[in-house]
Parts: sequence; C-alpha cells; structure tokens
Amino acid sequence: MYGVDHFLFVGAILLLLGIASSKFSSRLGLPVLVLFLVVGMLAGSDGIGGIEFNDYRISNAIGTVALALILFDGGLRTTTSALKVTLGPSMLLATVGVLITAFVTGLAASWILGITLLQGLLLGSIIGSTDAAAVFAVMRSKGVRLPEKLSSTVEVESASNDPMAVILTVGLIAILQGRMEIGPELLTFFLRQMGIGAIVGLVIGRGATYLLNRIQLEAAGLYPILATAAGLLSYGLAAVLGGSGFLSVYITGIVIGNTRVVFKQGIFHFHDGMAWLSQIVMFVLLGLLSDPSRLVDVAGHGLLIAAVLIFVARPIAVCLLLAPFRYSPRELAMVSWVGLKGSVPIILGTYPLMAGLPSGRLLFDMTFFVVFVSATFQGWSLAPVARWLGLQLPPRPEPPVTLEISSLQHIEGEIVEYTVSADSAAAGRKLRDLEFPETAVVAMIVRGQHIIPPRGRTRVEAGDHVFIVLRPEARPLVDDVFSSPPVIATPYDGAPSTDTDHPLPVSGAPEVGTRIQADRRPEGAGAHSGTERED
Repeated sequence: MYGVDHFLFVGAILLLLGIASSKFSSRLGLPVLVLFLVVGMLAGSDGIGGIEFNDYRISNAIGTVALALILFDGGLRTTTSALKVTLGPSMLLATVGVLITAFVTGLAASWILGITLLQGLLLGSIIGSTDAAAVFAVMRSKGVRLPEKLSSTVEVESASNDPMAVILTVGLIAILQGRMEIGPELLTFFLRQMGIGAIVGLVIGRGATYLLNRIQLEAAGLYPILATAAGLLSYGLAAVLGGSGFLSVYITGIVIGNTRVVFKQGIFHFHDGMAWLSQIVMFVLLGLLSDPSRLVDVAGHGLLIAAVLIFVARPIAVCLLLAPFRYSPRELAMVSWVGLKGSVPIILGTYPLMAGLPSGRLLFDMTFFVVFVSATFQGWSLAPVARWLGLQLPPRPEPPVTLEISSLQHIEGEIVEYTVSADSAAAGRKLRDLEFPETAVVAMIVRGQHIIPPRGRTRVEAGDHVFIVLRPEARPLVDDVFSSPPVIATPYDGAPSTDTDHPLPVSGAPEVGTRIQADRRPEGAGAHSGTERED
C-alpha cells in the first residue's frame, strides 16, 4: 500500500473514532476534547494502535492551521453587542490576565520543578491562556448557558488571549537563547505583534466583505471558501509582517461575521464544520504525540502545578482585573473556573522542543499533563459549578426546524424568530388581530413537531416559534407585538414564504424556494439559520 493510501486509511479511521467519541461525551460526563485526546493516545505508540509519531514540527504546523480556522470561526460568531458589553474586561483578561497567570504559575513551577525562574516563567506562559476551542466545545456540548455579560466575557477572552500567550512564549524562548533582552526590546515586540495583527485583521476583513458582496461566483459553495481564504490570508500576512496572525484572523472573522454579506449562513455552516474538523484533527494528533509513560513520571509535580494554576493563579488574575467592573463574587468564581486549557498550550509546548532548549522535553510533558487535568477536571465540572453558583440559565427554547433562504445577492430584509411566552401580547390572538406593519409578514409557525402554515385565522399559542419576514425598519414595531419578558427574538438573514393552513409534520414539509430542515440548530448557530435563494 502506498504511503498516501495508508495515511488516508488511518486518518479516516481516526476521524471516525473522534466523531464517534463525541457521541459518548455527555454519557460519560467527559468533555469531548478529552475524548479526542484519548483516541489519539490509544492510537499512539504506547496504545493499541501502535502508531509511531513524534514529529513536533508537523504537529506544530497542522495545529497552527487548525487553530487559525477555530479562531476564525470564533470571530464569525462573536457579535459586536458582546464586544460592547465586555470589551474592557475581556481585553484585560486576554492581556494583563495572561501575564499575571503566567507569572504566578511560573514562580510556583520554578520552585516545584527545581528549574530556573526564566524556565518556570516559560512554562507559565505556555499554559497561561484560556483555550478558545476548549471553552467553545465544552460549553456547547455540556449545554452551559450563562448570563450574557458572563458568557460574552469568557468567550471573547478565550478567543483573544492566544496572541498574548504566543508573544510571551516566543519572547521568553528568545531571551533564553540570548537573542533578546527583558525590557524595551520585549515591549516593542509585544506592541508590534498586537498592532500589526489588529490592523491587518481589520483591513483584510473589510476587503473580504467588499469582495464577497461584489463578486459574482458561479457556485454558491465558493463563497465559504473565499471567506476561508481571507482568514488564512489575514493570518499569513500579519505573520509575515511581524504581527500576531492569531489576533489578525480572529479580527477578520469578527468583521465578516458582523457585516451583511451574501450567502452568510452558508459561510457560517461551512466554518462550523471546519472548526469541528480542526478540533478533532488537532486533539487526536496531539494525543498521538504524547507518551503516556512519560506523563506518569511527571504526574506528581504536574498535579501541583495544575492546582496552583486552577486555584491560585487564575483566580488572582480574575479578581484583580474584574472586581472594578462590578462583577459579583459568584461571577468572579465562574470566570475563574472557565479558564480551561486546550490545544493552544500543547502547540506552544512544542516551541521549546523545536528551539532546542535543554528543558524542552520536560516543559512539553508538563504542559500536556496540566492541559489534560484542566480539560478533564474543569471541563467535567463546568455545568455543576454553574448550577451550584446559581448562574446556569435554562436552555433557550428552539424550534425543531430551521428556515433558510439562499441568495447570491443582497436582500434588504431579514427573518426574525420569536418564541412566544405565556404572557406575550400575541399569545392567544389570531394573526389577523395582530398589528403588523405592512413591511412585515408571518412566514411560518412551528408548534411542537408540526409546521403551521399561517393564515389570518391562525391563532398564536404560547410556546409557538413564529418566523417573521420583515424589512429592518419594521423590527421595533414587530418587537412590540410580541413583547413580554422573556420573548426571545432571533434574527435571520433572509425570508421565505409558506401558504397552507393545515399542520404539516416536519418530515413532510414542502420546499418552496427554501430549505426547511428537521434537525435542531446546532448550539452556537443562534440567530443565523437563514441563507439564500435556491434556483
């Protein structure tokens, strides 16, 4: 069998095992990313698979690409409203917070492991950031829903603090190698990385939205690929210019995700799948790279360092930086506990090995062990801790179908989904009696597992999911029609229509220029489930 054939065969099996393991995540009570790691470890040289793999450079290259795609997807799903609410505290945690966490953990590591202070600080920098892939995956798979201010804080922080960890790691390695000195040179390096990364991200993001809306591509499937190319270009250009590629690709995702672009939902769905693929590949590969026998050797010291990181360093950083922003003690405790570690520290752990540092092997093994403990212990306990602190919100009621409209041109309108509560002004009233503006119309009602094609005599009931097609200026008036706490309004990007008056089972719903899917929307897809016209 040729090498590439063998690679594809083994790779496909590992992917299938990774996907299958995600189905058992909730049953076993373990975060799905931990199971991905376990699959890789079992397939490795010390496991039942017996696969010999120890190429740290290839792992670093694949991990970097995967992380860039994950951050791009995270940027697409980061709303400007979330940034406005938590930009200050999130950015403090993503920069100064990583620095404090790295310093406290590094001091402890140098004493516990008997290594130099600089080596300890290097380990603290490697494991100091909260991992976006771990946070997003665990919160989605565990169904953890926190208050908006809290969830926005942890999600924006986790998606934006990787550049700081990379800068500290690269800078400390340069100092240990004698290529850089602590002081103005390190500060200049930091400012250059952040400044160039931010500027490139904004420029490429703006250029990508302009191109997406102006270019006429022959196939709709090319639009998500064009967006992906923009994200990777953003990373590469920033890195070539001496900036942070991770910060740049994240900002590019934010710009595209918060701008009206054609085939937007196709782009969202494509990158949701790409993010999951990246997580599976990255964690399985990192599992292959590990050596369980060496992890046992570092377990004792690793548990001490993990304890300092989880119970001392992270809480100190969170309390010092967030207390002025009027976070309650319960919220501070929750933000401290959501400091999950994931793929980023393990990828950074390969840097000392590639740099040829004498302590590289020790730092990598220690990093892997601490990440495994954090992802398992904190990831498993995230939902129980949220409930214990009284911060876990009930899941959003979601319809069993999604409604999509596809168009490769701009549509001046949107679809909004309202979940009708018992005390809503619309509950119990017929559609003809609701005071809709002329620029808004009910497209579909979902009741239980049935679609109710709307007519004037159709009565709205509590628990209904009502899909409204409207022009943007009509939104406030329609909000008033369905007003009541806790009405949930969800914006869409396009608008279909349906015109019958009998409940239709979801499985028998017709297609009238739209796609009606019987699957539940994936957690995190949120408001974006309408896309474009199908010819």
